[in-house]
Amino acid sequence: MLAVLFTQGLLLASGSARAAQAAAPVEPIRFGILPIGSAAESLEQWRPLLDDLRKQLGHPVTTVSVGSYAGLSDAIGGQRVDVAFLSGKLAVEAVTHQHMQVFAQFVRNDGVNGNVAMLVVRSDSPIRHLDDLLATPRHGWRYARSEHLSVTGYTAPEAYVFAPRGLNSDTFFASVRVGDHQSNLLAVVNREVDVASSNNPDMDLFRRNFPREAAQLRVIWRSRLIPSGVLVIRDGMPESLRRKLTAFLLAYGKAPGETGERQRERLARVPDLGGFAAETNHVLQPFVDMQYTLLRQQAEQGRWVSPQARQARLAQIEDNHRRTLKLLEPR
Repeated sequence: MLAVLFTQGLLLASGSARAAQAAAPVEPIRFGILPIGSAAESLEQWRPLLDDLRKQLGHPVTTVSVGSYAGLSDAIGGQRVDVAFLSGKLAVEAVTHQHMQVFAQFVRNDGVNGNVAMLVVRSDSPIRHLDDLLATPRHGWRYARSEHLSVTGYTAPEAYVFAPRGLNSDTFFASVRVGDHQSNLLAVVNREVDVASSNNPDMDLFRRNFPREAAQLRVIWRSRLIPSGVLVIRDGMPESLRRKLTAFLLAYGKAPGETGERQRERLARVPDLGGFAAETNHVLQPFVDMQYTLLRQQAEQGRWVSPQARQARLAQIEDNHRRTLKLLEPR
């Protein structure tokens, strides 16, 4: 009798465990979205593609949509993101310090694997060319740029325009406003600032949303080609789910017939996006090198209490550069 009761107890316990396991909620895939325009606008751009991802995987997908680069970096660092669309500088941070890996790079709808940074003024501005801007230090020009984590909105103009000339944008201009690309372009149109940093995807989005205002802008500087943004995925995601997610996104927009046409329409909602190409962490090296170049220029041209202090800083920059490149190697 005791044996029967014991056996029944085991069966009941086993059944309860299975029921509890079956009832346990499935953890969603949390997709982080780098803001192009406002957070709400970026979410709407990505929603149709992510709906397709959810249906294909049979797995819930939620979004982490934030209003700033720093907000997205904080979410990744807090392990609240599983997959994310990131620009280069954020991606370097995610891979080297936040347990993420690159698995794809954006491909523009014109087939180019990159974007350009820009400096933009009003079409009627007395600043006709870059030389006009740089020839009048402390003239009173007002500047609008993005956060330090933005490649096209901060690092590229600083590394390619200001630092090589011994300048720092934060001290060169009479005032500096920090905001998102769309707000900064509007600030130029409204004469609240004289020049703003931007990039071609954000300029395309601005033309789409504000065609009349966009016609009042002129680009006075374009950078060399900067590699496009990437998709990163969290270390530790179940391998089967990781494979399915990766395969779906890499194939998205490439199917023949109506399915492919519909997918390409959904990709086109994200400015300039034409699809995804398989990539690894190695694609981030140009961003690491750009940051290295900027820091070296700033250290060499900065004021130091002694030559030894300058050399110590330069040695630290060299060491950090080597360490970061090492962390980009496959794990």
